[in-house]
Amino acid sequence: MQQIKKFLQTTPYRDYELSIASADASFRKYYRLTQGDKTLLLMDSSLEKESLKPFLDVTQRLLQVGVAVPKIYEQNLELGYLIIEDFGNTHLLNVLNEDNFKTLYKEAIDEIVTMQKADAEGLPLYDKAFLHFEMDLMQEWYLQKHLSCSLTQEQKELLRASLNTISDVVLTQPQGIFVHRDYHSRNIMVRADNSLGIIDYQDAMSGVLTYDLVSLLKDCYITFDRESVLELVLYFKEQIGSDASDEQFIKWFDFMGMQRHIKVLGIFSRLFLRDGKDGYLKDIPLTLAYTLESAKMYDETKALAQLLEELTQ
Repeated sequence: MQQIKKFLQTTPYRDYELSIASADASFRKYYRLTQGDKTLLLMDSSLEKESLKPFLDVTQRLLQVGVAVPKIYEQNLELGYLIIEDFGNTHLLNVLNEDNFKTLYKEAIDEIVTMQKADAEGLPLYDKAFLHFEMDLMQEWYLQKHLSCSLTQEQKELLRASLNTISDVVLTQPQGIFVHRDYHSRNIMVRADNSLGIIDYQDAMSGVLTYDLVSLLKDCYITFDRESVLELVLYFKEQIGSDASDEQFIKWFDFMGMQRHIKVLGIFSRLFLRDGKDGYLKDIPLTLAYTLESAKMYDETKALAQLLEELTQ
């Protein structure tokens, strides 16, 4: 805190009051700077300074296409600090309900359509190797370390073949598109004027068409009925003018969802076991339910669903 106060003395915000705002799943912390009715956020990335350059780069890419991301007012990359626009405390998750979710999700989908106009050149690639790097987190952290499962060779082979099938289907959809990578209800803010503001995009990659749509509509923190979700999937399809059939597009969406949720099972387990953050354990059942729901619907992944049910009962 002393280092932060020292940094503030070098900025126009030296007289602002400093209070803790929040922390996230990484090692970043956020502080709110307040003076009268003016507020700003200080992003403290001193424990992971390497994340700041990607944050600045992606911020510019998104601002250039008109996505509502925080403006940056001060930066000190050496110390790991940024002072940025404050979008407030209201996450989309705080206001979503059965009555408004379709309207709010359509607004959030419109933001995806805008985000996908951003330049993805030079961003890390969401290729087959990376899809598998992510999915492999499930076996290590969720099955083996969290659930203490000891997989037989046959089970490992079944898992490997199933994950390979998932990545093959994922990669049949359009590639090379800007992907936020964590586009869900906790990373979408409802601002004072009720417009949406987008945060936590520094891990953006060049990847597949439906990834951010899956993050939004198969959110690990809240769920809605499949019929409504598919209506929203096809709303996105219409907005981007895809010439894929509805059936094909929904299959892309479901397989992308399996890839993401398999990864997230590993990540939530790792956050608990490695980083001591147990707040994500309560979100594992919904994440597993999403995985099983989709896997049971397709012949290619029914064996995976059966295996996961056996290991997680």
